Amino acid sequence: MSYCPAVPVNSPHPAEAVPSDSSDFSSVFAVAENIKGWLTRAQAASLWREARAAQSRALEAGASGARIVEIGSHQGRSTVVLALAAPASTVVAIDPFIEGALFGGLPTRAKFLQNIGVAGVTGRVDLRDMKSTDLRPTWQDGPIDLLYIDGKHDYWTLSDDLRWVAHVRPGSTVLIHDAFSSIGVTLGLIRHVLFGDQLRYLDRQTSLARFEAGRPSAADRRRLAAQLPWWARNVAIKVVLRVARIFGNTTPDPY
Repeated sequence: MSYCPAVPVNSPHPAEAVPSDSSDFSSVFAVAENIKGWLTRAQAASLWREARAAQSRALEAGASGARIVEIGSHQGRSTVVLALAAPASTVVAIDPFIEGALFGGLPTRAKFLQNIGVAGVTGRVDLRDMKSTDLRPTWQDGPIDLLYIDGKHDYWTLSDDLRWVAHVRPGSTVLIHDAFSSIGVTLGLIRHVLFGDQLRYLDRQTSLARFEAGRPSAADRRRLAAQLPWWARNVAIKVVLRVARIFGNTTPDPY
């Protein structure tokens, strides 16, 4: 589920085959790219790397696999990347599949189930079809090894989704999509991360930001603040594109 109103990355058909080698990103993305969504190839590569790293850490610690939580699944593009990257792990996919032209409702849920089935990862995905804000207070599944946030892009929902960090193992990764292309998401990051004490900003792949669970240093805060001009640029471009669409322009939003 992505709540960014941009045009999704193309692909009209569901995936057709399970990759022969899940340790090879190209094979994994060959499956995922056939699923409609907003995740770019480069961003998918970041998810793939972090999921594999989370699984490796979990196995080294003696666990049977990693616990990966994804907030916002839409039709399963990112879900499939995460599940294929970490075959010994479980991906908890959280999405309420809200009705409406943007979110798709139950038809999107059906496509999600179809897509993870075709990708061969149904047994690795634990679907929770509910709002992340409702599930969080009742979470009892244990520490999270990798958290991917791509839920509703308003300030209030993102602010609540950041409270999931309390369940993330110290030193583990938190990925946030549209971190610097959405007003609501970025304002939430400024308020709760730039001036918070739970996440260290590491880097970004376009607008997919990577954080580490832990107390940030002054340098971490400066790196995050340094992204704000790029965010302002993206917002300005979006405003121009919204006006241009009145005249038939179909250029997708920047990421």
